[in-house]
Amino acid sequence: MQKKHTTPINNKILADKVMLIDADGNKKGIVKLDKALELAENSQLDLVQVSPKDTNPVVCKLLDYGKYLFDKKKNISASKSKVKRNSTKEIKFRPSTDVGDYNIKLKKIKSFILDGDKTKISVRFRGREILNSGMGLELLDKIKDELKDVASVDQEPALEGRQLLMILSPLKKN
Repeated sequence: MQKKHTTPINNKILADKVMLIDADGNKKGIVKLDKALELAENSQLDLVQVSPKDTNPVVCKLLDYGKYLFDKKKNISASKSKVKRNSTKEIKFRPSTDVGDYNIKLKKIKSFILDGDKTKISVRFRGREILNSGMGLELLDKIKDELKDVASVDQEPALEGRQLLMILSPLKKN
């Protein structure tokens, strides 16, 4: 289904007098609708209502309606593409993560944060490892200290079930 355009143009404008703006953006003043339609036809443009229906007098502009719709659609799609959607990345550790794996994962966390993503860091415990949850807290504190120059803590380390969770986000740029 194609979306119907609700902007009144040419003969669909329901007003006796309109505030007319020409194609260059200059105000022509308040004129009768018939004269405005005649000016639009002479300049081979459309008379488009640019103000809400409840204004008095209605503001209309002389422009190429097809080009107006094209530019409007292009501006909307351009504004959508500029929006940065923040996503949350996750890195999982174990309490007994070795130094080499730790360094690789730390670099990955840093790259996520520098890209502007929030990062969820979890330390997963299996079996009796939960009894030594202090090891997981030490690991998360170490990560927090090493990344304090690029990240801030959104959620302090908290035990949820069998895993410790901490969320880091990029520091605000001034």
